[in-house]
Amino acid sequence: MKKTIRVGTRESALALWQTNWVVEQLKKHHPDKNFEVIKMKTQGDKILDVALAKIGDKGLFTKELEQGMLRNEIDLAVHSMKDLPTQLPPGLTIGAICAREHPGDVLITPDGKELAELPKGARIGTSSLRRCAQLLRYRPDLKLESIRGNLSTRMKKMKLESLDGIVLAAAGVIRMGWTDSISQYIPYDICLPAVGQGSVGIEIREGDEEILQLVKAVENREAYLSITAERSLLRRLEGGCQVPIGALAQVDRDNLHMEATIVSLDGTKAVRDTIAGPAHRAAQLGLELAVRLLELGGNEILEEVRKENDQ
Repeated sequence: MKKTIRVGTRESALALWQTNWVVEQLKKHHPDKNFEVIKMKTQGDKILDVALAKIGDKGLFTKELEQGMLRNEIDLAVHSMKDLPTQLPPGLTIGAICAREHPGDVLITPDGKELAELPKGARIGTSSLRRCAQLLRYRPDLKLESIRGNLSTRMKKMKLESLDGIVLAAAGVIRMGWTDSISQYIPYDICLPAVGQGSVGIEIREGDEEILQLVKAVENREAYLSITAERSLLRRLEGGCQVPIGALAQVDRDNLHMEATIVSLDGTKAVRDTIAGPAHRAAQLGLELAVRLLELGGNEILEEVRKENDQ
């Protein structure tokens, strides 16, 4: 039995917060174990001057950690679930999905204005095609500008570049203790979140029963079922950072309700639908909703988006 568990993480302040939180939870269940945090820099951390959609590689924020596991340099890796591709490398699997923080997006503005109050042609910073597409659908006059970097870097860029606002994942802002900066929690009818947003996942080697039993102690049932449904939908739609897909599944006891959307890059076309059913059918419900969206016209939108991204 391993006495010291090696935990891999990205180096950003938010990634370290998430990893330290996971380690604290694991320690409560396994006080006899030592945990060593090993920091790694991923491709997504190194390339900061290019929009995510243009880099075009899945696993931008996970690949180096996964390679570390396959080389047996670390025993598990802590990720934001929204960064984890739906197809994992052979030999790796998700060991646990932890409790979910607020899954939505937030608007931060210098003067506390909400989306509806921003001036015509307001400049908003975000690195996400999903956010851009949905925001343009709500307000076609907005000027969306690509902004990369960790949370504090984006906050600084908002001031330096005189942006009217930036849009970030609520979970990161809350975890970093910056809730006072939030001008608006963006309603889901305006902007559905990224698949898995708000939850932390633990990736492990397939067949490593000792580590699996160790991490299962911190799994959250509602988060596991919700994100299983969302990832099933995304897998069928073959989406990632490069495709504007929003989805949110929520579990209430034994029932699951899920809403999802596919939006064109300019916001002019969109399909949106919901599904509900028994929570134990999470993966199947996600798949069924994906098929519905494709039949409603999502297939044409996705083809268009992929062509634009390839240019």
